Amino acid sequence: MVLLTGCAHINRPSSDAGPFWSGRIALQVDAESAQSFSASFELKGSAQQGELTLFNPLGGVVARLVWQPGSAVLHTNGEVRPFDSLDALVEQATGAPLPLAALFDWLQGSDTAVPGWNADLSRLDTGRLTALRNQPTPVATLRVVLDK
Repeated sequence: MVLLTGCAHINRPSSDAGPFWSGRIALQVDAESAQSFSASFELKGSAQQGELTLFNPLGGVVARLVWQPGSAVLHTNGEVRPFDSLDALVEQATGAPLPLAALFDWLQGSDTAVPGWNADLSRLDTGRLTALRNQPTPVATLRVVLDK
């Protein structure tokens, strides 16, 4: 399991920029050949229009995901790749499907239901969010720890 540290904080760069979060995100998929993904992140905007930037341990940008209605684009290694949907874009960037649209709600304290996922928001006041995907298999665990 990936251990993360941090405290809750929602930064608001400007009143029209929408919510902004930063911290660490980790995904573990319990398959025959277990997969895991971990990165620092900055997330801003909304499920309809936003940006997710993923950073390596040294602070370098690994990927930047940008979406708006009708467009989802992955910027990585100097390449720009368009995708048909935000879900396809997120799966390509992280290696597994994630409910990014619901993540915005979860980070704001709203327990939005996602088929197969169970979000634990009980520690959100300390900057910690955990979501478990039971269906479809394999089981996956998403952990988010927000920066102070």
